[in-house]
Amino acid sequence: MKRILAILSFPALFFSCNNTKAPKGDSAGKLDSLLSSYWEERLQLFPLEATGIGDNRYNDKLTITIAQSFRDSLSRFYKRYEYLATNIDTAGLSPDRKISRSLFLHEMKMNLEGLKHPTHLMPITQFWSFTLELPQLGSGSGNQPFKTVADYDNWLKRLSAIPAWADTAIANMRNGMINGWILPKSLVIKILPQLRDVVVANDTSSIFYGPIRNLPDSFSNEDKTRLTIAYKNAIQNIVNPTYIKLHHFFEKEYLPQSRSASGIIGVPGGLDYYNYCIRYWTTTDLHPDTIYNIGLREVARMEAEMNKIKDKVGFTGTLQQFFKHISEDRKFFPFTQPQQIIDSFWNIKKQEDPQLKKLFNNTPKTQFTIRQTEAFRAASASAEYNQGSEDGTRPGIFYVPILDPAKYNCVAMATLFLHEAIPGHHYQISLQQENKELPTFRRFLWYGAYGEGWAHYCETLGKDLGLYDDPYQYFGHLSDGIHRAIRLVVDIGMHYKNMSREDAISYMMAHELISESEATAEIERYMAIPGQALSYKIGQMAITAERKHYSEVLGDKFNVASFHDEVLKDGCVPLSVLKDKLENWSKKQQ
Repeated sequence: MKRILAILSFPALFFSCNNTKAPKGDSAGKLDSLLSSYWEERLQLFPLEATGIGDNRYNDKLTITIAQSFRDSLSRFYKRYEYLATNIDTAGLSPDRKISRSLFLHEMKMNLEGLKHPTHLMPITQFWSFTLELPQLGSGSGNQPFKTVADYDNWLKRLSAIPAWADTAIANMRNGMINGWILPKSLVIKILPQLRDVVVANDTSSIFYGPIRNLPDSFSNEDKTRLTIAYKNAIQNIVNPTYIKLHHFFEKEYLPQSRSASGIIGVPGGLDYYNYCIRYWTTTDLHPDTIYNIGLREVARMEAEMNKIKDKVGFTGTLQQFFKHISEDRKFFPFTQPQQIIDSFWNIKKQEDPQLKKLFNNTPKTQFTIRQTEAFRAASASAEYNQGSEDGTRPGIFYVPILDPAKYNCVAMATLFLHEAIPGHHYQISLQQENKELPTFRRFLWYGAYGEGWAHYCETLGKDLGLYDDPYQYFGHLSDGIHRAIRLVVDIGMHYKNMSREDAISYMMAHELISESEATAEIERYMAIPGQALSYKIGQMAITAERKHYSEVLGDKFNVASFHDEVLKDGCVPLSVLKDKLENWSKKQQ
């Protein structure tokens, strides 16, 4: 950065583990103290995480996590806590605390291994990036609260660090251009309009002006005037210049040197990094070829199921022709306004509500809502869930990107809602962070194979929840299912087998109901975040297999609601830990 800062606050958090003593007391007390200290320090290091979970103590802070000096400090931080956790005697720990210690050491190991790869040299992508998160935070409708005068001032302080973040990002990317860690050209092309569209000539039309448009009536006239001036100045002197600078860099310097290879294998050490990504996202040691072959088998199996539905509705053409029929027949495009789509999702919730109690004994207290994805990021966004705050003041939000309501296909809406909303991400994430019996770090822990696997598994619950009665709706479910199987093929294909972006798009379009623009956005998403797309199917298959196994083992003693409660009660865990705890649960049922 121009003033390359690793941390904008709390510089004295780090010290050598050789000078660190384990907490005094019994093993349980030591572990509890250790985990508590870790979480408190982590929130100071990652204040955006604190804001995200509703901890407002650091809402005025921003750390430059992509700075090399921060990464060096972070490495010392993880090593220190790994050392302390390793030296806690497990003999006196309860089974739950043993799981916590095991998960903690797993986190430290994976975090340290991740820091060996120079991912900070590609700090901005078209799918996950701070440049996309920032407008959400500053809009007044995201994680950053705007309820008090202090809230408004906190955001101005946080925003003041953005030029430093951008300078660090540019310095990193120039380094990446030299070292070969550079994005594919097709992704850079998608980043350019995202940066450009944030900049507006009239500051009052900026997304960052949203908090001023909604100034609370309780504010004094003096504060209203002061904040209005300050926010206009911030847009003119911080936001716009920063995004203009980033856009100019991407267009003039970065784009001409961006790489042609689609997969991460195209960067130095890319294969080692991809193998790490597989272990990180799937929490398994599966070989890439094994995952690829699972994908091929699942695609073939689900195509056979889709052909059955095609025949059931009396369609006489090929499966590809059936895809075309569903993607073109106007009866599958009933919308003219975005709100009609949002209302349809609310109707799905209303339809499933009476059945949820049959499948779940425990339901979250966190409130839930549905919103249209903001226009500036909708073109490259997928439907997504944004977790509610720990204190319940911010609901869990199901975001739906709607570019043109007349082109929004209704066939897969039910399965999408089951995954992203209820009982998928909303139930799992809310129940996890509401569980005060878990150490705090576990209440906000995330493993893709478990979290996305659970959400994908929830798609299979549609019939139990009063959905999928319509064969086209069930076909939509199968379409989403084969989509996750295809991900195994194209993700491994691009990042391990040198499959091109174009071949991956063609493969996806050949095997599912998807437009070229949608397939392109999906494939480019996998290019941006290697391995993440593997987590869904790998996790879902594991949970489905466990349910099938224990329904056979327990027979009449198997209760699906009890099974779901057990899967969810300890929050996100690696798949091996899930397997072990379900085995213990089964013994208790017997």
